[in-house]
Amino acid sequence: MYSSNLASSRSYNFLVSVARVLLGCWLFEFETNAGDWPQLLGPLRNGQSAETNLSTRWPEEGPPVLWKRKTGEGFASPSVVSNYLVIPHRLEQEEVIECLDPRSGVTLWKTSFPTNFKDDFGSDDGPRATPTISGNQVFLMSAEGLVTALDISSGKLLWSVDTKTVFGAPKGFFGMACSPLVVDGRVLLNIGGREGSGIVALDQSTGKLVWRSTGDEASYSSPVLARVGQSSIATFFTRNGLALLQPGDGKILATYPWRSRTAASVNAALPVVVENQIFLSASYETGAILLRWQEGRLEKIWAKDGVISNHYATSVHHNGYLYGFDGRQELRPSLTCVEFATGKVMWREDQIPSGTLLTFGDFLLITLETGEVWLVKATPARFERVARSQLAGHGVRAYPALSNRKLFVKSKSELVAIDLTINSQ
Repeated sequence: MYSSNLASSRSYNFLVSVARVLLGCWLFEFETNAGDWPQLLGPLRNGQSAETNLSTRWPEEGPPVLWKRKTGEGFASPSVVSNYLVIPHRLEQEEVIECLDPRSGVTLWKTSFPTNFKDDFGSDDGPRATPTISGNQVFLMSAEGLVTALDISSGKLLWSVDTKTVFGAPKGFFGMACSPLVVDGRVLLNIGGREGSGIVALDQSTGKLVWRSTGDEASYSSPVLARVGQSSIATFFTRNGLALLQPGDGKILATYPWRSRTAASVNAALPVVVENQIFLSASYETGAILLRWQEGRLEKIWAKDGVISNHYATSVHHNGYLYGFDGRQELRPSLTCVEFATGKVMWREDQIPSGTLLTFGDFLLITLETGEVWLVKATPARFERVARSQLAGHGVRAYPALSNRKLFVKSKSELVAIDLTINSQ
């Protein structure tokens, strides 16, 4: 009788513990999901925001600027979850990771690491990779390949891995720039390391190596998680081309070569995944290609150059059409709309400053390198800009974050928070 009661008590306590954990997880999800922008290009890494009630009628002076904060160098974007905004930047000989209150811009915590990184082309010596927030952790990669995990509430260092030392990851042309992808307790990274460490997965809790895969060199593109049927597929656009991997064990499912013959070239735009179709795009006379993943193999749907060849900025998909920049960043590219299924060009707006694109509703939110922000209708009928405003300083190379009706734009030397709430106008 005693042992039976003890067993029942243990079972009850176990079930209560499980219920508490599940309730805690549910509450965390509830508190942090709506309106969050936890990683590069948003929740699904596709540049699409599900937020509603965003302002589409701007006053002549533009939407209100809530706050501005001075920052150091870097092309890294901010990531936002709940009441935490994390932005890495470079100040003198330190790479600073700063957490702000997104509503006020007030610093909540700050930590830093020494850095000697020097860009070989003299453009910028700051971090390139965008933080990824998952649960109570934030994951970052420095321009020198130092991967760190920090506690989101305090900034406490949980673990770090020097990928340059551990895996022989090279500097590349412009430093290291993979924004970590977190999948099922694994941190996936495109690092181009030696001895089969082109892509690695680290344990989310400890930083220990879980698996390594491919001998591909690193690109400046970050991975995207594709969900095809019941399967999750890690989609990497390496320097060599497309690599599809199982996120659990790193098994290579398929590869497809797609890179320039020119040695001094990069693949930088992220793959655009729509159901079982994968769009890749690169400059340097490489061009764009649409592939279909079906029955365990990749097949080409179309491939063209000079249509929507992305240099750095990733195109966005909306209602069967792609919107993006065609051409080299430094040569004033064309903003272009292309039919996704065929590659047919629907319209072009030529010779504009390069920039980045996000979508919400039926609108494109385009942030130019000049700091000007455009609101453009996402329609294949014609180019139709409905608003434009100078909202940030020059030198915007980082992707903005769109969270809780606020647009956060990082320029060369400051971070700006812009209110896109309808009733704020």
